[in-house]
Amino acid sequence: MTTSTIQSNAPANGSPTAPPFRAGDGRPVQEVSPLQVQQWLRSGEAVLIDVREPDENARERITGSRLIPLSRFDPMQVAAAARPGQRIVMHCRGGRRSADAVRMASPVASSGYSLFSMAGGIEAWKKDNLPIELNTEVSGISVMRQVQLVIGVSVLAGSALAWFVDPRFIGIPAFFGAGLTIAGATGTCALAAIIAKMPWNRAAASGSGCDSGVCK
Repeated sequence: MTTSTIQSNAPANGSPTAPPFRAGDGRPVQEVSPLQVQQWLRSGEAVLIDVREPDENARERITGSRLIPLSRFDPMQVAAAARPGQRIVMHCRGGRRSADAVRMASPVASSGYSLFSMAGGIEAWKKDNLPIELNTEVSGISVMRQVQLVIGVSVLAGSALAWFVDPRFIGIPAFFGAGLTIAGATGTCALAAIIAKMPWNRAAASGSGCDSGVCK
């Protein structure tokens, strides 16, 4: 596995942030800038939780972050990852999933922890020239995006073949529609499991070590 580190030339100080979101107060999720997160991490004032999926984390990650994927998110794991008095910052790729994670972790907030979502996610972190760990052996397209591409292309191709060649080709989009229905009903996706075993995704699976449900 080839791992490279992108060095940072960004300043250490970040911009001030609004008071933290707390459960039940009716206020929106509070966001914090990547620069402020870096400052908190350096001083030990915060713990950073990555709520992306393991294959995304295996491709690129922020040093010191802990992986708790949103797809199997457990607020108790979040509490276990932080020390008393530490801020808890969630991050994802662009900021939407981390905001959802903050809302899901409201029981932790009601226990006295301050919860934040990192504005812009890891993409904003990189735009600020902050350091990441990059594994070039792992595909830059996540498993779920690969699933979406396969389904999208198959449905388009099947529909075109059914229209221009033979109506029986309508079975192709019908097959994928049934698969999506089953995946939504059961919470499991056979296509995702197959794609995750492809050679270009195996490095992600082998490099996403987890300990007691908290991946580092």
